[in-house]
Amino acid sequence: MRGQSASGQTDRELNGCLLARFDGPVMPDWMRRWLDEGLAGVVLFAGNITGPDQLRSLVRRLREHSPDLLIAVDEEGGIVTRLEAASGSSYPGNAALGAVDDVALTGLIARSIGATLAASGLSLDLAPVADLDSNSAGPAIGVRSFGVDPDRVAAHTAAFVTGVQASMVGACAKHFPGHGRASADSHLELPSVRATLDQLRSTDLVPFRAAIAAGVRSVMTAHVVFPAIDDVPATLSARLLGPVLRGELGFDGVIITDALDMSAIGDDEQGAAGAVRALAAGADLLCLPASAAAQRTARSSLAAAVGTGELRRSRVAAAADRVRALAAWARPVPAAEPDPAMGAAVASLALLLDGPVGALSSPPYVLDAGGRMSTQLEDSAASLLGVLRSMLPGTDGMRMAGPHDATRSARDRALAEAAGRPLVIAVRDAHRSEWQRELLSAALAARPDALVVGTGTVNDRALAGPAYLGTRGSSRASLTAAASLLAGRYREPARDAAGSEVTDA
Repeated sequence: MRGQSASGQTDRELNGCLLARFDGPVMPDWMRRWLDEGLAGVVLFAGNITGPDQLRSLVRRLREHSPDLLIAVDEEGGIVTRLEAASGSSYPGNAALGAVDDVALTGLIARSIGATLAASGLSLDLAPVADLDSNSAGPAIGVRSFGVDPDRVAAHTAAFVTGVQASMVGACAKHFPGHGRASADSHLELPSVRATLDQLRSTDLVPFRAAIAAGVRSVMTAHVVFPAIDDVPATLSARLLGPVLRGELGFDGVIITDALDMSAIGDDEQGAAGAVRALAAGADLLCLPASAAAQRTARSSLAAAVGTGELRRSRVAAAADRVRALAAWARPVPAAEPDPAMGAAVASLALLLDGPVGALSSPPYVLDAGGRMSTQLEDSAASLLGVLRSMLPGTDGMRMAGPHDATRSARDRALAEAAGRPLVIAVRDAHRSEWQRELLSAALAARPDALVVGTGTVNDRALAGPAYLGTRGSSRASLTAAASLLAGRYREPARDAAGSEVTDA
């Protein structure tokens, strides 16, 4: 039998550096062919998943074509969930866990998430977020972060990594070297952060050091440019991926790019310069664009770059070797029984009660404006209004997803419907949302007795009236914790694991 040609071997190694995706709950024929040709991995989104049985069946079919395939999801808990996108996550997110500040609880939550993924055969969790929430105006991180203190974030990042990887599911610390300072969302534009490497060393890099010390198997890059270090985004920066991440931090696992079709990079059907430059700079696993055509463009562009010498064969081989090593390690087996029931109990510890907050005297009217943090993050159908309706029959209200819903006439109608009833106003990071600030101001002017529930960070507490309840996230767990308190099912003050009232993280 003739041996494989050098070009054929390179083609297969290029496939071994690609993390692809497809639409819908059924694997398409073109994906089957790509798996047979050595595709490294597939990342699943909410649209690929309809339920546990379907997910397990899909994973089995994928592995029939590629037993060592990496199958990844973004399962952070909190507002980012793929497995529970329809109902909201059973687990509180990082902001709630960081506020409670009990690393053992964070480890238990992560262990349950890892066990859930392993039970479905998933082998890579694109979590935890290791970014500091150091810019309250930033739209991309917020409640996805464990907080602003580097040491606290580092401790919880390490605990999350250890918990997920207990089930032999790879964890991924993201977004290196830190997205939390950025004022822009890299889904929509290229953020620029004016921080020096020395500044990052004492702040943003601390959680990544902790993740690496905990044995994290992968690190995801940020589509953020740091002009004091390099003039290209970190995803394309040989300086950041080589001397800093590989050299200074000593990371030898898989470097994964964030999605290359995000506007900050902009790969599409017409071109894939980002994929070529990222692999050349030191990334190992490329998170390809969503469309099949753009994925084909990426694959052909990479092959052409190898042919011209723009991309060295040795770089491709080294990247593929690292990805194969991760796939060989990732043999998902649940380390424990998943325990989603703990989620609301842990979330209750993170509730911030400011002023006269307690059980409502009667079913309320809920003006629910807790819109999602980024238009590019998949939303959940869970809402405070929905959870309260299930706990307090007779609850009524209106959901407002954006300024088109919050017109003056809509506000007036809602306030008229709320007359004579307790009024609950849910907002999400109103401090950086003009339409939510206007809504909150008008509603409180008419009803100063209203309870404001902040379902994002607690930065909008100053905009509330005398009564404020902060959940530090809009997962189903956090909304259930808040609704339980308002329904009189939880009467103790919110406390941390040490028994003190929970304060800001």
